[in-house]
Amino acid sequence: MPQFTSAAVLQLVLLLSAVPAQYLISQWSGPSTAQRFHATTRLLRIWKEWRTSCLNGAIWMDWASQQISKVKSFLGLRLEEEEEQMLHDMENMMDDNELGFFGASKTARIPRPLYVFLRVGDVVMERNRNMVGVVVSWDPELRAPPEWIKRMYSSPEGHKAEKTPHYKVLFNGPTSSSVFVGYLPQTRLERITGMRPDFPTLEKYFTHFDGERFVMQPWLRELFPEDEEEDF
Repeated sequence: MPQFTSAAVLQLVLLLSAVPAQYLISQWSGPSTAQRFHATTRLLRIWKEWRTSCLNGAIWMDWASQQISKVKSFLGLRLEEEEEQMLHDMENMMDDNELGFFGASKTARIPRPLYVFLRVGDVVMERNRNMVGVVVSWDPELRAPPEWIKRMYSSPEGHKAEKTPHYKVLFNGPTSSSVFVGYLPQTRLERITGMRPDFPTLEKYFTHFDGERFVMQPWLRELFPEDEEEDF
């Protein structure tokens, strides 16, 4: 039995389709030479458009991606991916950002409002989880991206939280070399004494611990000059 290669099969298909194609062109194009020329040109243009649209790999990939996105959206998977990306972005912004969110503003906090009860360098406990940390920055009111506020607070809570002092706090992580960064309202923090947390990055913000609170580095003191003054 003879063996047919893919090239031979393709040639055979083209030869067999030539006669029907010529017949269709002659029936569609008309009897005159000019009519046949215009009909052939039109066929070639249609073929070119069909080839670039239906046989283009990039277009098919785009279409497939759109369909996958629709399926993910239907199943809730796309929302999870977008939420994970948002959380990742927010975590990066917690460390530092140029928008002044999460206590990152480089503007000196002068004067220090009387309703800001905690100071940079204070050792605090988070009321809900009893985690011990150190205050490294504060805002007189909430300063965070709208999507973060919407995620962290319900509508009534969010409106109330906007006027509440918020603190950037470093917490010890599950290992000795890890640190959690939190941005918490004043209502969830309590100042404690008699405890000296010891975890990485504290030396970036403070020179030493004086027995009650951590003493700020000069660059941090410029941002919070009144935090080392005692209230009378």
